[in-house]
Amino acid sequence: METLLSLDSHIVVWLNQWVGRLPFLDSIAKLIVGDYFIPVALSLCLLGMWFVGNDSRSRDINQRAVLTALLAVGFANLAVLILNQYYVRDRPFVGHELTMLFYQPTDSSFPANPVAVGFAMATPVWQAHRRLGLLLFGLAAILSLSRIYAGVFYPTDVVTGALIGMVIAYMVAGTLSLIEPLPTLVLQATRRLHLA
Repeated sequence: METLLSLDSHIVVWLNQWVGRLPFLDSIAKLIVGDYFIPVALSLCLLGMWFVGNDSRSRDINQRAVLTALLAVGFANLAVLILNQYYVRDRPFVGHELTMLFYQPTDSSFPANPVAVGFAMATPVWQAHRRLGLLLFGLAAILSLSRIYAGVFYPTDVVTGALIGMVIAYMVAGTLSLIEPLPTLVLQATRRLHLA
């Protein structure tokens, strides 16, 4: 375990050494690492999916994916919150001299909550539409790498966050299929209210 934590530290320090040397990369990283750019892009993809479909069947598939993603985001946040009650890990910038591209969060580094959310959004989309899902996975991965580069997370924080998001998304999808027809009734109600 100590070897893994040491490797974690080495990766963060190695990546962060490039901050300030490549201004173009820093400019892109500052945009990507923020709390808004990629989360808003992921949310807009879900919003678009909710209303798009060539026929009623494809719209239903899209809306089920969005419903699954929204529930998975909520449960992924809950899982991270519960884990943070039992395990608190300092952020990389606390124990290492790093150049910051991002504000200094005060919550636990492990697991990476924004990464869990990103992968919880991407997984149901990937189950419904492989290409669009790969795009969302790519955005979530870019957010993850930029947060390591910026000295905000360790690699194991990011990997664990991604696993939490994906596992919870699969669990939510399985649970929704078990409690059918409730998801169908929810979707029908949104359509009657002209929300879908």
